[in-house]
Amino acid sequence: MTLDAQRRNILAGRMYNDLTDELVRARRQAVLLTTEYNESFGQPQEHREAILRRLLQAVGSGCHFEPTFRCEFGFNITIGDHFYANFDCVMLDGGGITIGDHVLFGPRVGIYTSNHAVDAAERAAGACYAKPVAIGDHVWIGGDVTINQGVTIGANTIIGSGSVVTRAIPANVVAVGSPARVVREITDADKTGYRP
Repeated sequence: MTLDAQRRNILAGRMYNDLTDELVRARRQAVLLTTEYNESFGQPQEHREAILRRLLQAVGSGCHFEPTFRCEFGFNITIGDHFYANFDCVMLDGGGITIGDHVLFGPRVGIYTSNHAVDAAERAAGACYAKPVAIGDHVWIGGDVTINQGVTIGANTIIGSGSVVTRAIPANVVAVGSPARVVREITDADKTGYRP
């Protein structure tokens, strides 16, 4: 099966063999490109974004990862404009990751769309499945947050540090905990009057 066919199978949520030569090579290529990107720290933004465009499915302007950034494949990640991730961001993107505009990640955020089979023999044979993750515009993800497969996070939402997101989080809320749960809405009372 070609890499494109395997990618379509993975994105469709079907069980796939994580150990095929094509997927092993794709992960190796992602390691090479993320290493090149991480080592380009301090170089012009245009150069660094050009590396991301070789790695990711789509990337908007003003995209920045502090070193180190790692992803599984890269070709299933779409990022909007003005994205910032603090250090040690990890994205397992088998199921597809979509991130909106003006999104901030604290340090050590992990997004995991892929999962291994529950049955031990299937797991040993490389059986995996994946579900997408989608993050809306103007979202702030605190440090040490884990986002699990199949999750959608609505626009204008904050996920508190140390949270584990296991289910959909609506727009315009603050959510925190393990598993993350909504603790309050974001309202006009949160405006401080700050003007840049």
